[in-house]
Amino acid sequence: MYSCANSSRVSVGQSSAPSWALFGAGLVGNGLALGLLGLHGHRGRLEPSPPSAFAVLVGGLAVTDLLGKTVVSPMVLATYAQNRSLRALAPGPGLLCPLFAFSMAFFGLASMLQLLAMALDCWLALGHPFFYRRHVTPGRGALVAPAVGTFCGAFCALPLAGVGRFVQYCPGTWCFIQMAAGEADPGAGSTVAFSALYASLMGLPLLATVACNVGSMRALYGLHQRAKGARGARGARGAQASAPLDQLLLLALMTVLFTICSVPFIARAYVRAFVPSSKMMDTTLEESMDLTALRFLSVNSIIDPWVFIIFRTSVFRKFFHKLFRRLLAKRNWWCCRTAAPQPALR
Repeated sequence: MYSCANSSRVSVGQSSAPSWALFGAGLVGNGLALGLLGLHGHRGRLEPSPPSAFAVLVGGLAVTDLLGKTVVSPMVLATYAQNRSLRALAPGPGLLCPLFAFSMAFFGLASMLQLLAMALDCWLALGHPFFYRRHVTPGRGALVAPAVGTFCGAFCALPLAGVGRFVQYCPGTWCFIQMAAGEADPGAGSTVAFSALYASLMGLPLLATVACNVGSMRALYGLHQRAKGARGARGARGAQASAPLDQLLLLALMTVLFTICSVPFIARAYVRAFVPSSKMMDTTLEESMDLTALRFLSVNSIIDPWVFIIFRTSVFRKFFHKLFRRLLAKRNWWCCRTAAPQPALR
């Protein structure tokens, strides 16, 4: 089923340069993101201010992504350094492959659920401010990461208990959830079911995150309209609205990137689960598409912190605020023009 499942060597012609580049970008990006969060709490104050729930959630996502890179990437680099696959690298009977696969599945799902928590925080803050002030606190936000970690750890460990399987992918430097099973495989049913269930747990939070962001945009537009109706208080209300606007931009960009990185794997998992291999393309092309989907999934933890770093720059935020105002002004002008009564024809 998988040509590299039992391989002991890294496939010929593979370079470790991309892995080194991704590892370095992930470490630097997440480290800088955490540093910026700390500086934001101290900037301009003698005493550090308590972080908001949203900042706590962003910090939890950065820590999760940083841990994912420090756990997964060294194993990949070790395979290239010794020219041995994950299954052959450990002294025991393939100990690194299950560890690698569990880590990939765990950090991918945990990041998705934390991104959903950030979307819910933004939606509640904009659309239901009274409920948000009473029930959403930084302390409760700090509980999200441990709760998500506990759930993801228990679920992603199911293949170790026989529900689903982990498998080594080409070129021998990757292990992940097995997405397809042969007809003669006695555990084919649980293998395919677990892969489809994992894809569903990635897809449903993604849809919920998009829905929350749409709700946040509607609430933000309503906030803008109310501020426009009270021109005397526009300056104060505009200042109050800038923070939710900044949060929404950050969340929207991270959601778009997470969608791009996650959808290929979700699609491949469903295709492999419900479309027989005999009706698809050749095995080599199938494995190449699987590997591409897994690489997209792993890139998200590298992109997210860099988006956060770029967003924190004043130039980028001023540019977005100016663009947002212009888009709203054009929309209002067009609405007023189309709503105005037209002169009667004589």
